Amino acid sequence: QVQLVESGGGLVQAGGSLTLSCAASGSFFRINVMAWYRQAPGKQRELVATITSGGSTTYADSVKGRFTISRDLPKNMVYLRMNSLKPEDTAVYYCNLRILPTNIDYWGQGTQVTVSS
Repeated sequence: QVQLVESGGGLVQAGGSLTLSCAASGSFFRINVMAWYRQAPGKQRELVATITSGGSTTYADSVKGRFTISRDLPKNMVYLRMNSLKPEDTAVYYCNLRILPTNIDYWGQGTQVTVSS
């Protein structure tokens, strides 16, 4: 059973920074992709950033240059460093693990990020 636990959310002023962490536990293949998604009230969940087990990353256009995704493979951790936060970044942020090649997804419970103007 795979479990993902996020931490690091909170309230921050616009222009501030936060770092989210996600700890993955359980048994899963190392060939996978980890990602951060977010969902704002009344909106669909959207992809924020991804990182493969090889270290390749992708970002949503809205966060490029401000957010950085990273991972610690031995510790099964993934991080999202968020700089220059904007009120529109306010959302619940979810950690995702996708096992390849089956594309089975696992999700964390989410952590709230609120950016005040």
